Amino acid sequence: MTIKLHDMTQVMQDTTRKGVGSSRWQRPVYKHFLPPCNHACPAGEDIQGWLAHAQAGEYEQAWRALTENNPMPAVHGRACYHPCESGCNRGSLDGAVSIHAVERFLGDLAVQNGWNFQSAPSTGKKVLIVGSGPAGLSCAYHLAKLGHQVEIHEAAAEPGGMMMHGIPAYRLPRQPLKDEIARITSMPGVTLRCNVRVDDIEQARQQGGFDAIFVAVGAQLGNHLDIPATDGKKLVDAVSLLDDVSKGERPQLGSRVAIIGGGNVAMDAARTAERLGARDTVLIFRYDPKHMEALPSEAEAAFAEGVKIEWLSVADHFGADGVTVEKVTMNPDGSVTPTGQTMHLPADAVVMAVGQHSDLALLKAATDIRINKNDTVAVDAATLMTGQNGIFAGGDCIGGARTMTTATGHGKLAARAIDAYLAGHHYVHPAAHPLVSFDMLHLPDYTQADRSQQPERPLTERAGFDEIFAGLDEKTARYEAGRCLSCGNCFECDNCYASCPEQAITRLGPGKGYAVAMDLCTGCAVCAEQCPCHAIEMDPEPREATPTKGSLGEPVMPARFKVRA
Repeated sequence: MTIKLHDMTQVMQDTTRKGVGSSRWQRPVYKHFLPPCNHACPAGEDIQGWLAHAQAGEYEQAWRALTENNPMPAVHGRACYHPCESGCNRGSLDGAVSIHAVERFLGDLAVQNGWNFQSAPSTGKKVLIVGSGPAGLSCAYHLAKLGHQVEIHEAAAEPGGMMMHGIPAYRLPRQPLKDEIARITSMPGVTLRCNVRVDDIEQARQQGGFDAIFVAVGAQLGNHLDIPATDGKKLVDAVSLLDDVSKGERPQLGSRVAIIGGGNVAMDAARTAERLGARDTVLIFRYDPKHMEALPSEAEAAFAEGVKIEWLSVADHFGADGVTVEKVTMNPDGSVTPTGQTMHLPADAVVMAVGQHSDLALLKAATDIRINKNDTVAVDAATLMTGQNGIFAGGDCIGGARTMTTATGHGKLAARAIDAYLAGHHYVHPAAHPLVSFDMLHLPDYTQADRSQQPERPLTERAGFDEIFAGLDEKTARYEAGRCLSCGNCFECDNCYASCPEQAITRLGPGKGYAVAMDLCTGCAVCAEQCPCHAIEMDPEPREATPTKGSLGEPVMPARFKVRA
């Protein structure tokens, strides 16, 4: 009978491995891998890198490392949906690192201390950015750091896009947003012009003498459904509602409000309606709970504040007796089938939160720019350039994941592609390191360190638009940064140095890592097995290596070994 490897005990399995013999067949190599938090960040932040500075108490260095990719940490630390935390390997242990909370701490600290950005010497090139939302501001920041002159044209009275006019203040207070916008627009080479609407992109390019243009107009027009409204009943779109509230207005919606939709904007609209005085707020959603479009955290917060939801329902009519709702069933392909079963929901107002689209009238004269059927701008995925030479687009107007952080990443990519275009090159994104997963880590022993929680305003005190979450204090933020496992990248823990039986590994000094003396290394792989973050891999011995020969011509291992003092 043949014994298979998986039938053996672990001890027997170890004896079957190719081990250390008279010649080395593998050698340790220190490598860099891509942490899952970095991989999941739409803005491309080096999260692991700035967390390492934060846990060392080097807060300004942490902030500067963070803002190499994202110039608005105080904003993103509050309002980003932090997909980085969903990818965090620590989530398989005791809870993901609270990355967004540490990011907010650094962003607020930068404002308090007056840390600023610097621009590079001018290249003489001039770029127009249309729109001052997250994509436009990010692009302006990165272009200024590259030395280009930037002019931002914003149709609204103040900058910020949907960050200013769409995200409710209880999630994103306006002062930290204004502070971080001001830091960008005060950079040498950046000019912001509000109340300036661009109606013709080609005309604006010629009149301003711009060498390139980045279109970042967002998606600020609410979609509509054909729902009959009688008896003077008025349908309100969620985008307009949130915009009015952001300007300090208090629309009168009544005590009973129905919101059509189930995405994040619908949750914001519902929670806003509650704060405007609604006593009964109901979401009307056409799908079941498994197909909820809003992020679970957003839906949970809304439900905790008293928002209700009617699943598998579509609005049919809005009249004096409220909203007529018809129940539907879901089909395997995701479509729904009406059942004929109706019900009435009392409602004084109906808010439609069924998506947004962009106003792309400014591109009509640019005949080489293609507009997709879903009213988004067609761009090259690698550079974000449209079909018109020198005109780029990003953010919500190109579709995809319409989030603040995705738009910020678009702005960075566009800036780098524009920089290459202005230099006569084609931008090529650097290759990424291999991704490191949880099962690649070596964590036989680790310290239980529970995730920190930001102080939260009680439900009974959320009648207004005051911020719900408070930030972490310095001690807690540093502790939270210290929970990072440094997945895939050496953090100089000395495990390899201490475990090497041949003392073949030496320290090179803080921040410089280690060196392996190949005349001493036997290739036993103990260092790789003891590396908690998988920063060492065992590579095959190069074929060109010539093993040391014994007196009979046999390959032998080095006979001399260094002894540590």
